[in-house]
Amino acid sequence: MLLAAVLLLLQTAPAPAAQTTACKATDASLPTALLGWVKPGDEFVPGKAVELDTIDAAALKGLPAGTKPGKAAMIGFKVETAGVYGVALDQGGWIDVLPGTEGGAALTSVKHGHGPECSTIRKIVRFDLKPGLYRLYVSGLPGAKVKAMLVAGE
Repeated sequence: MLLAAVLLLLQTAPAPAAQTTACKATDASLPTALLGWVKPGDEFVPGKAVELDTIDAAALKGLPAGTKPGKAAMIGFKVETAGVYGVALDQGGWIDVLPGTEGGAALTSVKHGHGPECSTIRKIVRFDLKPGLYRLYVSGLPGAKVKAMLVAGE
């Protein structure tokens, strides 16, 4: 009976490989492209994070179809050089990038992923962008603020 109990415990215990190592310091080992995440600025430009106030999504004008209920935020930005750009967020949320200053459909993302281990970056969604003006809409947010960053390159 004791042997059966020990075997049952061994089967339900997590394997050593499945356990994760505790982080020594959050956001301390970010790759070069993400170093601007640590100290947010005022402009949404590649390599620099911003903190945006959120409002009720129903009150934000211009939200694209398919946005999620909850809190939302919007910011305009300019791309100088064509390439793949990521939008990083510090929380779960729906990310839409639209061309121009008004109208237009949301662009299709080209890649989705998570932030690096031991970082406060929750997700990164990438878009293939050409030079021009764009609008970032984030929706389905839980908090009063959201931290976002435009990341150049993959």
